[in-house]
Amino acid sequence: MPTAILTGQPVPGSSIEGDLRSLGFDVRVASGADDTAALLAQAPADERVAVVDPRFVGHVHALRLGLTDPRFPLAAVPGAVTAQPAGRQALTRALTRESGEGTGPVAVDSLADRLITALDADGAGLHRPELGSLVATVPADPQARNEARQAVTAVDDEAVRLKSAVKARDGFFTTFFISPYSRYIARWCARRGLTPNQVTTASLLTALIAAGCAATGTRGGFVAAGVLLIFSFVLDCTDGQLARYSLQYSTLGAWLDATFDRAKEYAYYAGLALGAARGGDDVWALALGAMILQTCRHVVDFSFNEANHDATANTSPTAALSDKLDSVGWTVWVRRMIVLPIGERWAMIAILTAATTPRITFYALLIGCAFAATYTTAGRVLRSLTRRAERTERAAKALADLADNGPLAEGLSKVAWPLKTPFASALTGAAVIVVTAGIAPYGSRLSALAAVFYVCFSALALARPLTGALDWLVPPFFRAAEYGTVLILAAKSEVNGALPAAFGLVAAVAYHHYDTVYRIRGNAGAPPAWLVRAIGGQDGRTLLVVVLAALLTGSQFTLALTAVAVVVALVVLVESIRFWVSAGAPAVHDEGEPA
Repeated sequence: MPTAILTGQPVPGSSIEGDLRSLGFDVRVASGADDTAALLAQAPADERVAVVDPRFVGHVHALRLGLTDPRFPLAAVPGAVTAQPAGRQALTRALTRESGEGTGPVAVDSLADRLITALDADGAGLHRPELGSLVATVPADPQARNEARQAVTAVDDEAVRLKSAVKARDGFFTTFFISPYSRYIARWCARRGLTPNQVTTASLLTALIAAGCAATGTRGGFVAAGVLLIFSFVLDCTDGQLARYSLQYSTLGAWLDATFDRAKEYAYYAGLALGAARGGDDVWALALGAMILQTCRHVVDFSFNEANHDATANTSPTAALSDKLDSVGWTVWVRRMIVLPIGERWAMIAILTAATTPRITFYALLIGCAFAATYTTAGRVLRSLTRRAERTERAAKALADLADNGPLAEGLSKVAWPLKTPFASALTGAAVIVVTAGIAPYGSRLSALAAVFYVCFSALALARPLTGALDWLVPPFFRAAEYGTVLILAAKSEVNGALPAAFGLVAAVAYHHYDTVYRIRGNAGAPPAWLVRAIGGQDGRTLLVVVLAALLTGSQFTLALTAVAVVVALVVLVESIRFWVSAGAPAVHDEGEPA
């Protein structure tokens, strides 16, 4: 049980002891700095500890935000500071210095606030939550105490807590059609002891059932699939709101939330394709195309953000215009809807599934996502060309890791002559392999030659650090080349089962690429080098698929694609699960634009 140390007797009429106990703390009372240090030393080393001024006046939710958020080793609000085991040493050092300055009772000034000042001076990375209208203060006299209590009474902290459970930046559909009631579902779950991970799992299961309904190929199945997909999205919003409402953040939960969204959406694509096949319509190419387009959109987002989030002199006229437009409310919503975020996208898919056919659904999805991808990519290219950002070594390494080059390209890059424009090398190689696969007949040796050419240009693209204005485009070009080549060759084989096998392979590889993104976002680095080598890297897999198509018949190629998909899926899943359930995994919580 976490320990809260009150640095003196509470003021008569104060609810601080009861508030701390309601948050799960074992409350101890100290008579001075030395006594506080002794109680701190006695507290279990593997539990959270807090130092709280007994004169504290504020909302319970202000204490909850300041003292119970599991994401931060050290956190504080006025009059209270907390440390998890990882921050315990820093708090102990600060308290030791305070103890050395006097052994009597705590003075009029707040020991907790002095510790906060000392931790700031040490550069300990103290987190201060945004309290907004919530009250957290240490009144200096009875009049100030009465005023603070009146301020507490004037604000409904439960209403604030519910409002803050909703993601700060969300899409139009989510904000106005889901969050107004999903936040109450989140509170209902919290009061019954449900965890965000349980809600996340329920959302996944609901989406898989929806995919199964779509796979029936019947009108009733399609209607049920659309309804269940919307319900799955409601649960998807609820799990994050529950985490924010009850501060139940966890590394495993972050990973589940990040990966299950893609698993749900892509499984639903597969269900639609199976349902269409039952009705005599083969839309597997459209399903795979939708998955490729959506994944490449995300890679554009990830690469651009990684290239620029810590860049210096990171301004441009385009960014300034965007900031001005943000001050005009309606333009914000229009621009959020244009990018077809997950709420709008799933609503469109659900409605079209229930009312039309899988083919129409995929056509609308492809058109919408293509427009969104063009809009966002064009804007980011324009920003990159008009800004004078200086990108860091960390950004260059992140882009190189996202590129996912394997041992072939990596070895060649060490002897290749570096070009000044890595993104142009990646674009050239991607264009050659995709165009050749598209125009050459199935089994052509010309495609194999193009694949060798592609490997060489993959090496050239990474022969120098990716610090150029447009070098963030290198990973998206590689994703489009690898996934697009698999799609084209499977379609050209004209064998039943080839496109579903290609869908499985791209899904497995895409999972690996998403896994790489979230590791980098959590500052944990890319997956281990042995994993990239074991699955060949993007260049090795592309070359392998092209060579298999050149050497095997359509039926044999389908079996080979299936085998490669199974091997890649097993290797990346085992390593990913091992990493994300380990103690060293980072917590990744995305509060930005919905994907």
